[in-house]
Amino acid sequence: MKNVFRALLGVGALLIVCSGAFAQSLTYSSGQTVAPAYEGWEVAADGAKYFLFGYMNRNWDEELDIPVGPDNNFNVGGADQGQATHFLPRRNRFVFSVKVPAGFTEKDELIWTLTSRGKTIKAYASLRLDYAVDDVVRASETGALGAGTSSPEVRANKAPVVKVEGSKTRTVRAGEPMTIVAYLLDDGVPKRRASGLAGAAVSNEGSRRDTAATAEAPGAENPVRVNRAMLPPARSTVGKNVGLHLSWFVYRGAGAVTFNPPQIKVWEDTRTGANSPWAPVWSAPDVPTDGRVAAEVTFSEPGTYVLRGLVDDGALTGSEDLTVTVVGPARTPQDR
Repeated sequence: MKNVFRALLGVGALLIVCSGAFAQSLTYSSGQTVAPAYEGWEVAADGAKYFLFGYMNRNWDEELDIPVGPDNNFNVGGADQGQATHFLPRRNRFVFSVKVPAGFTEKDELIWTLTSRGKTIKAYASLRLDYAVDDVVRASETGALGAGTSSPEVRANKAPVVKVEGSKTRTVRAGEPMTIVAYLLDDGVPKRRASGLAGAAVSNEGSRRDTAATAEAPGAENPVRVNRAMLPPARSTVGKNVGLHLSWFVYRGAGAVTFNPPQIKVWEDTRTGANSPWAPVWSAPDVPTDGRVAAEVTFSEPGTYVLRGLVDDGALTGSEDLTVTVVGPARTPQDR
């Protein structure tokens, strides 16, 4: 009887653990909050120091708009420090930087506050030494490298550059397509890797562990298959496929915006089939030999928008912004 009771207790405990794990694994398409994230600080070529920020939008589909003001602000230097106001889904790393205020020490903090769904969350930036970031750390955090790995090639990599053709301040009517042409410059490092599972640049250790997950467990009289799901993760960061590409997205602005062709995602969409460097079996499109890449954008509503063009070589990024004033309504055929 005692053994039966113990068995029932074990089943009950298992149910509790499983239900807890299930609750923690739930994902949402909408209705969740956005959390600001402090990524670290870096030193620019001119010696100036910058705090680096990103965010986590807990939704898989919903994009939130939080204008600069009481719900989106900083505690030093004014509410507007160039931060995003349009928040793409899921994890977005190294989205913007803020110059470290004069006189800041390790004891001072720059605080980014976001309020969404009635919940306020803060990110605290400081100059603590363990928060220092360089290009190798960036590449590792975004998934181009296995944690703790490096090489002469990676250390020699220079961030790609994007230049927008024409004025970076434009006016267009709602509903009327506008063409953006950008030029990409890159040093060809890191070399483009063939498509495969997300994280094609994983370390050797990660590759060995992944292979072992499909092998039979050694040392057993009756070998059994190892359950991959029960193994610890092979890497501590996301995996990312490597290849030069350009993406346009809304950085500020609340109306619906359509890009043609659809742009490669700049957020960590790890789902199979997603147009994302973090998705399995994704590869970067071919860049024209002249580096000239065009996209068409259409705005549904009047307003002021900031579009960001992000060029990504798989490890490092460069960006340029385009400010667009959208007037409306769109002209009818009779107006043309």
